[in-house]
Amino acid sequence: MFVTVGLALAGCNQSKSPDAVAQDVAKAEQKASDMVAKSEDHAQTSLDKSADKVSEQIMHFDNDAARQAYDVSIAQADGKRKVALAACESQEGDALKACKAQAEADYKAARAQAMADNQAVADNQAAKP
Repeated sequence: MFVTVGLALAGCNQSKSPDAVAQDVAKAEQKASDMVAKSEDHAQTSLDKSADKVSEQIMHFDNDAARQAYDVSIAQADGKRKVALAACESQEGDALKACKAQAEADYKAARAQAMADNQAVADNQAAKP
């Protein structure tokens, strides 16, 4: 019985043949390579999803910034119109009509410019990949 246990223990400490070691190393290398490939694929998938989320947030930010710029431009046009119309009140007759007409024309031009600027931003965003 002691002989059987001794032989069994002696078998555990024997070295493997060079061919067996080469096969074990090849298997370990393949397994490690597969694990790295899976990890890289997972990392790339996660990065792609994150990039999509960032791109979406940038688009929302750009849209909001364009809307806010448009709103500011319209507020400026409204303010200039009110100031110009108030200044017109010191005039009479044809001069008053001409002053008001000029204030309205300037207002319409400023609004048109604000709309054109807003459209240019929208076109630029649509052209982005």
